[in-house]
Amino acid sequence: MTDPEQAQRLLEQEERQEGVKERLEREHGELIQELRALIPGAEVLFGFLLAIRFTERFEELDNSQRYVYYVTLLSTSAALVLFLATSAHHRLRFRAGDKEFALQKGNRDTIAGTVAAAIAFTGVIYLVTDLVFGTPQAIVAAIALFAFIVWRWWAVALYRTYRDRREREG
Repeated sequence: MTDPEQAQRLLEQEERQEGVKERLEREHGELIQELRALIPGAEVLFGFLLAIRFTERFEELDNSQRYVYYVTLLSTSAALVLFLATSAHHRLRFRAGDKEFALQKGNRDTIAGTVAAAIAFTGVIYLVTDLVFGTPQAIVAAIALFAFIVWRWWAVALYRTYRDRREREG
């Protein structure tokens, strides 16, 4: 069994031997696989948010809860649009030979989609907690969830990127 640093060196060596076309195809495939994991969750959340609007309990929401609901609905919509943008762009431009641009755009769209999804998840937790326990608990739950998302989705990766950059420079 190899340690993580040795595995990383082997991977980098193999990637250097990989041709540009093969790298772009591999990276595109990886991006599509990641989107296949993200899209269903956003779709289910969007359907749930649409359905609860037409329940009797929805009429009981106060103004602040309605605003949180609407921001949550909009951020879920934005997440779906951003997650699906990669496929739409690819379908329109697949023969144009600009896969590098498509990958860069897809990466940005996917990261932006995770931001929108994080806002949506936080909004849902806020609403449910507010209805079950009250506003103070909802604020704590929403902040805790958002902090957890930031840590698990972005902070670790950004820290490693920062560390790798420092090691290369110095």
